[in-house]
Amino acid sequence: MQKYTQLTYEQRYHIYLLNKQGYNQTFIAKSMGRNKSTISRELSRNTGKRGYRHKQANRLADERHQKKNKAIKLTDCVKNYISEKLKEYWSPEQIMGRLELDKKIKISTETAYRFVLQDKAVGGALYKYLRHQHKKYRKRYGKNDYRGRIPNRIDIDERPSIVDARTRIGDWEVDLIIGKGHKGGF
Repeated sequence: MQKYTQLTYEQRYHIYLLNKQGYNQTFIAKSMGRNKSTISRELSRNTGKRGYRHKQANRLADERHQKKNKAIKLTDCVKNYISEKLKEYWSPEQIMGRLELDKKIKISTETAYRFVLQDKAVGGALYKYLRHQHKKYRKRYGKNDYRGRIPNRIDIDERPSIVDARTRIGDWEVDLIIGKGHKGGF
């Protein structure tokens, strides 16, 4: 598979000429050795009110390239900022939000967590300032659930024989059923 390269100014001029002469996108793509979808994308993205013009297309493509988010690596300044705020017991979410407001730098919270965990790997102590040490909630297995236990409960097999007559309130098992919202079961 051929590696994709961006269109050059000369290639945009070539598209402009062939498009103006009325050739279709398939012909333009074959004559340039490009994929048809590349030509289609170029024409749809960079066609203005007066049609496709190569100078305008090149300018629009450059503007889009400039606006594109750049990968920001953690600079020493940003690392120091994260360290200071962690020591004030800020969460990484708070730190990244404030960083975006104050310094106009947008970095994900996961990047902050990675920085802290890398610091931990080399013997640093920044992870101790994390509220949950970046651990997910863990269900406590093995804990008994004591809700709904009846004190001094007698097993149904050990009940007195008078209950089998079912002449009193409570002798029927239905009498003791508690439904949703502490309402009757039926």
